Amino acid sequence: MPTDPYQQLACRLDALPNGFPSTPDGAELRLLACLFTPEQAALAAQLGAELEPLTAIAARLESAGEPIDQKTLGANLKQMARLGLIEAGRTADGIGYKLMPFVVGIYEAQIGRIDRDIAQAFEAYYRQAFGQMLSIEPTYHRVVPVGESVRVDMEVHPFESASEIVDAAQSWGVMPCICRTQKALIGEPCSHPIETCMVLGPLPDMFDHSTLIQPLDRQGAHAALQRAASAGLVHTVSNNQQGTYYISNCCTCSCGILRGMAELGIANAVARSAFVNQVDESRCVVCENCLTYCQFEALSLVDGHMRVNVMRCVGCGVCVSACPEGALVLVRRPEAEVLPVPVDQAEWRTQRAARRSL
Repeated sequence: MPTDPYQQLACRLDALPNGFPSTPDGAELRLLACLFTPEQAALAAQLGAELEPLTAIAARLESAGEPIDQKTLGANLKQMARLGLIEAGRTADGIGYKLMPFVVGIYEAQIGRIDRDIAQAFEAYYRQAFGQMLSIEPTYHRVVPVGESVRVDMEVHPFESASEIVDAAQSWGVMPCICRTQKALIGEPCSHPIETCMVLGPLPDMFDHSTLIQPLDRQGAHAALQRAASAGLVHTVSNNQQGTYYISNCCTCSCGILRGMAELGIANAVARSAFVNQVDESRCVVCENCLTYCQFEALSLVDGHMRVNVMRCVGCGVCVSACPEGALVLVRRPEAEVLPVPVDQAEWRTQRAARRSL
């Protein structure tokens, strides 16, 4: 086991199913050093993957020969949780703490802290390591369309529709996109709006006291979803059926997951939806408006007709909403082509750990 706290933490993060691979020049260590003090990194490296109460953490550290003052330990853990460096939650024995994955987890929680130094350190790490992280299945994210873009007679499961995911929540909010914020900080902003990342909660009024999240009601959440679609953004969520707590509205120019397809050439960087685009040639006037909205080069003009490349189409429905003639619609893919979706995050972690031979 390495003695450097950042190396210790990097090893622990990479042992989680999400992964945090090393790089030849140590970009991962420089990134962690932008976020954690050495003391914070050393403490985070000692946490488990499941929530543990303070007493259990203190006892484990003491058994390893470390002198522990529980009051100081508790204060340090609370501060780290407030900074989005570890996760806190309720256990049967009170508030517990656990190690949080770097993606999706620590990085996204830095929206209130990210500055140019963090943004540059992330970019250096992204270009070296994210290819390894995004090419492993099950992927972090999957695409979900807005329900209105799917043909009305199509079967749509609740977890397959962004609109139904919004309706299933009890709290809603919107916050700045960490990806577009990061790209702007390194001098590469894109034209898409920044206040687009949606968060969802299972209980009412969960975001009312947040300093980063703008609370919304159900109607406001649907309006935010529609604004994102109108801006040409692709709705993606965690790759599981139950327990969805965010909707990322993504673009290939800034967002880490979709950049994996556009810049790193990883075709399966995001799991496509259960739907695929279809052209109604009787309505299509070949205005080519849809071409400007498709971020995946899945549409093309062939011999005067609009054609869909079903292998490139991720089933996002962005072009459907943009078609003034109603000539595009999402239809369900053949069942053999519909990718299975893990039931919950526990199943996702189990499947991903198996693929990584952890």
